[in-house]
Amino acid sequence: MQRGSISLIQQLGERWLTLLRRLQDDPKLAQVMNTRVGQYLHSRPFLALALLLFSAMAALPIGLFFLFALITIVMSVVGFVFFEAFLLFVGGMTLLSVLSGIALFSLLVSVIVTGVLVTIPGLLKRYYPHVTKRKESEEESPELNQK
Repeated sequence: MQRGSISLIQQLGERWLTLLRRLQDDPKLAQVMNTRVGQYLHSRPFLALALLLFSAMAALPIGLFFLFALITIVMSVVGFVFFEAFLLFVGGMTLLSVLSGIALFSLLVSVIVTGVLVTIPGLLKRYYPHVTKRKESEEESPELNQK
């Protein structure tokens, strides 16, 4: 069993070394390693490992935060749209109510004015016939004078 585990460890070590050689031969990595930061990290492997671990471990919380921010922004936009629609609905209902009230008021005033215009001449003819007769005679007399 120890031989199997030793050969497995050797295989893993060989794979690790081939991966490292492949990374070192990568032209993009060579370009990064030629910079000041790359040379500084090359001279301090513990700091490079700490930076690598920090970057790898910080990726998930940063990704979750960006996802939370994106969801919050989308919900805010959707909520704003629904809130605006609600405000437009309330404004439209208010306008409809005001216009209906104005229509009813104008109808009521129209009925009252029409009633007054119909009843006042009848009342004048009934209770004050001399006033209406004078007006009728004055209206008839200019016609007679013109003939």
